[in-house]
Amino acid sequence: MNVEVEKLDPVTLEVIRHGVIAITNQIDANITRTAFSPFIYEYKDYAIGLLDAQGQLVAQNSGGMPIFVADSVGMAVREGLRIYGDDGLRHGDVIVCNDPAVQGQHLNNVVMYTPVRAGPDHGQLVGFFAINMHWIDLGGSVPRSTDIFMEGLQLPSVRLQLAGEPNPDVYRIIERNSRAPAELIGDIQAQLAGCLLGRDLAAAMANRYGADLYLRALDTILAQAEAASRARIAAMPDGIYESRAMLDGDGESDVPLPIHVRVNIEGEDLTVDLTGLPPQVRGCINAGYYGGGLTVARVGFKYLIGPADPANEGTFRPMRLILPPNTILSASPTAPLGNYNRSFPTVIDAVIRAFEQALPDHVTGGHFGNFAVLRLQGKRLDGRHLDFIDGGYGGWGAGKGHDGSGPYRTMAHGDTRVLPVELQEVLYPFHVEEFALRMDSGGAGTSRGGLGIVKTYRIHEPLDIRVDFDRLACPPWGVVGGKDALSGWVTVEHADGAVRELKKIKAYAVRPGDLVRMEVGGGGGFGPPQQRDRDIVALDIQRGYVSLEAARRDYGYEE
Repeated sequence: MNVEVEKLDPVTLEVIRHGVIAITNQIDANITRTAFSPFIYEYKDYAIGLLDAQGQLVAQNSGGMPIFVADSVGMAVREGLRIYGDDGLRHGDVIVCNDPAVQGQHLNNVVMYTPVRAGPDHGQLVGFFAINMHWIDLGGSVPRSTDIFMEGLQLPSVRLQLAGEPNPDVYRIIERNSRAPAELIGDIQAQLAGCLLGRDLAAAMANRYGADLYLRALDTILAQAEAASRARIAAMPDGIYESRAMLDGDGESDVPLPIHVRVNIEGEDLTVDLTGLPPQVRGCINAGYYGGGLTVARVGFKYLIGPADPANEGTFRPMRLILPPNTILSASPTAPLGNYNRSFPTVIDAVIRAFEQALPDHVTGGHFGNFAVLRLQGKRLDGRHLDFIDGGYGGWGAGKGHDGSGPYRTMAHGDTRVLPVELQEVLYPFHVEEFALRMDSGGAGTSRGGLGIVKTYRIHEPLDIRVDFDRLACPPWGVVGGKDALSGWVTVEHADGAVRELKKIKAYAVRPGDLVRMEVGGGGGFGPPQQRDRDIVALDIQRGYVSLEAARRDYGYEE
């Protein structure tokens, strides 16, 4: 396919290209300064997108969560266009949507967006500014259930603001359905301020250059991204490539869930075939087609095709998805979605692994691929609701010529950050006794896999702990002769000396004096371990990355 676009002055085009990204990054910085909950201002569980008038993603903030912007933002906007039409979305309208039939993700992920209109009277629709943010609590009878109607409040494209005026009815409904209303409303106000300022900055750019030239520039940006993706695909060998992986279960059952991925390269087109996914399950690890299957296919595609390029809709135009309905990543609208993203890292990993034979110099070992969720819940001494969520940071896979990176969050997370230990200890009733790299967690290889972490929490008040670890039956794999990495789990050492190992559990009581130990997996190795440089192995031992015993066993190391 030849992409033809009307040429623009290249300097103006580059100013607009980088300008729209800069706008999203500015709003990103503002949100971290103004949000109320550490889930937003520290962990950064949100993403910011600028879209065109058709709801196609044009730019996202540099650190945005990939699984948010891959299409959930665009789907929410396109649903609003379907409901209200171009003319029905006025300047100053702000819409919120977490409809599982639209976004296919858990109800906490709420897209807020507002139209961008150019001209002195805001008459010409030139796009939308949107933010997908994790709202910390929207009610629901339990944090994770087997029924979407037990998961919390559903907002099917409703106006939070009408022509610049707040809609107090919607605010009251939201506030009444949250266990943490003060923090939630604070986050919502930060999200709203971000949408409005982002809208104004985008409109100012459109007005500066004229709406017609601005829109031509956006079309050109998308067309160039498409052309770049097609050129990279065309350079790959044609063929059908497959890989397999496995999830430990759906949270309600320990029956393993096999993952089978096929990738077909033909010319400058790439097809991701996910017909080999399990059918939707009773547990809440389901996701919808757009927020699930399409999202993971696009994220895997982006890692392989253009990992350094800014993400936009044009990047994904050469990719086709084959995915039948009613699988765990194309579930029905009423399927439980509370843990919708738990399979994402494994499926993304499997898409990348499919290229091991075709592109051995470009693939990496499997990353730890596990959300590694540890959640502490209870009541504070003053009666307020307490809900602490920590996610494990693990190792990523090694590649040709480089060791695996990490510890980071998964490929589904982007730049979500570690919450500072000092902040955690101030806000929650525990203290952290150890926070360190986990020795020997990375897979051995010519290039070694990245390391996971060890983190221990000494509990000060009675709490319930919930744990969701996966990939124990399918540890992070090595490639091109590299070895697998270690998986992860949680151990509770009770004050009376009893020890309990936890992998998936909905509620387990911990008491003052108990020690909770989280161990997170590493990344798979690349290439035969025997070919690793002896001096580098010695340095790994010196730094505490690899034990002497493991160096002798895996690398044949001799002092």
